[in-house]
Amino acid sequence: MRDQACMFSIINTNSPLQLDIPMMQGVMALSEMGQPVVITPFTLAGAMAPVTIAGAVTLQNAEALAGIAFTQMVRPGAPVMYGGFTSNVDMKTGSPAFGTPEYMQAQHVGGQLARRYSIPYRSSNVCAANTVDSQAAYEAVFSLWGAINGGANMVMHGAGWLEGGLCCSYEKVMLDIDLLQMVSEFLQPVSTSSDDLALDAIEEVGPAGHFFGTEHTQERYRDAFYSPILSDWRNFETWQEGGSPIAIERANAEWKSRLAAYEPPPLDPVIREELEAFVAKRKAEGGAATDF
Repeated sequence: MRDQACMFSIINTNSPLQLDIPMMQGVMALSEMGQPVVITPFTLAGAMAPVTIAGAVTLQNAEALAGIAFTQMVRPGAPVMYGGFTSNVDMKTGSPAFGTPEYMQAQHVGGQLARRYSIPYRSSNVCAANTVDSQAAYEAVFSLWGAINGGANMVMHGAGWLEGGLCCSYEKVMLDIDLLQMVSEFLQPVSTSSDDLALDAIEEVGPAGHFFGTEHTQERYRDAFYSPILSDWRNFETWQEGGSPIAIERANAEWKSRLAAYEPPPLDPVIREELEAFVAKRKAEGGAATDF
């Protein structure tokens, strides 16, 4: 294990300005074995961090660098990442808020700091919505764009996060997969080859024509555009005749269809039995002990 990374762990600081015993034990155990740790301060502006974003990110940076430095004391050269998770709380209730403009600002600044130190950067796709609705969608889009524009090397909670992280939703998994694929498609460079500039097709169609039947279109239409998982592009009347399904209903049907069609990868029965026995044993033992 010391020669090759095969696992990683998120190490949260207990903000403000603390790394508690279980987290420190995790840093020491993983760093000693050469396994990556992602030092991620849990800095929520107005609660565990100053109410200003500048102050909250300052605290995030101090805690992240302290944890990163500690990994190198355990083992110089131990792999480590800079984790950014600074957001704000609802000052009316104290509940965490995600996918906010302040969260995006912190993602951008965190990414700039990580690049300044030449350390890989972790961010997240998160929301505070309680169901898969408009709030879940726009907060997830904000979170994803903050991560992308912040230059994140790792996006944790990429799919499924709901209720401020208290649960995972299968429907939200489908929505997030769609969003991740759309972002990935958007980030592909636009080709400007002679074929893609399509000057011959433009000349062929001429004024007031259409491109549906051109050879250029016929050769490319099957995979010319991203095909969404959940978007319904039918007109209103056709959508209404089809039962007026909304996004969460389509997402529900999609995950159930995929799960029904899933085929587990082949695994030697002996290995499966050994793994199941190990899991059962560790569950009975109650997990890893911590020293307090």
